[in-house]
Amino acid sequence: MEGECEKIPPCLYVGKMEKKIPRHIAIIMDGNGRWAKQKGLPKVEGHRAGISSVEEAIKACMEKGVKALSLFTFSTENWQRPRKEVQALMGLLEQYLKKYVRKLHENGVRVIVSGEFGSLPAGALRQLEAAMQQTKDNKKLILNLAINYGGREEILNAVRTIALKAKEEKIKLDDIDQRLFAGFLYTKDLPELDLLIRTSGELRLSNFFLWQASYAELYFTPKFWPDFKKEDLFEAIEEFQKRERRFGT
Repeated sequence: MEGECEKIPPCLYVGKMEKKIPRHIAIIMDGNGRWAKQKGLPKVEGHRAGISSVEEAIKACMEKGVKALSLFTFSTENWQRPRKEVQALMGLLEQYLKKYVRKLHENGVRVIVSGEFGSLPAGALRQLEAAMQQTKDNKKLILNLAINYGGREEILNAVRTIALKAKEEKIKLDDIDQRLFAGFLYTKDLPELDLLIRTSGELRLSNFFLWQASYAELYFTPKFWPDFKKEDLFEAIEEFQKRERRFGT
């Protein structure tokens, strides 16, 4: 992806009929638990139902020509949830990859990860690494799973790495700018983030893509994630197309 677009300001993919299509969409998939509660179901059933919305989002992005889709899958704070829920989430991640990686591969989807995923349980880690290896040469769509991810931690990690390289005189202080800094983030090889979506009616970023969201358009919907379908993503893209992006000018 490197060199395809300028990192600052964000760039747009111009598709058919000259309509602006976001190159990179990120989604905070929120509301699974509340969806399940409304239906009198265990919380894990909400997470399970959300898998179909993941499939819908992937299909929608591929139809519209979006180049990258980032999904906030598991945050660094999610480890604080009840042990059974964490185990269920890890199990669902493992099952999803095992079941769908072949389909993702056949459709030209490349799976990558943002976050410290090395600490995942063995089964989930094994499936994740296998998915990344199998799909590494695909170019139709990048599916970026933010797993064990925290925005503040990502920025701190970049600062530590740059500071170490500066100490070793591998980086000059005068060379440290936004472009160089972005090169030390998980998303360094992705297009600039254009559109960030959050479901469930919450109006906050929750420590997700704090650097990347600086110039992204924000779109909030009251729908819970399991109810967010392909048409809803199309609607978000249509809203994005109506907005005039000035980038501080």
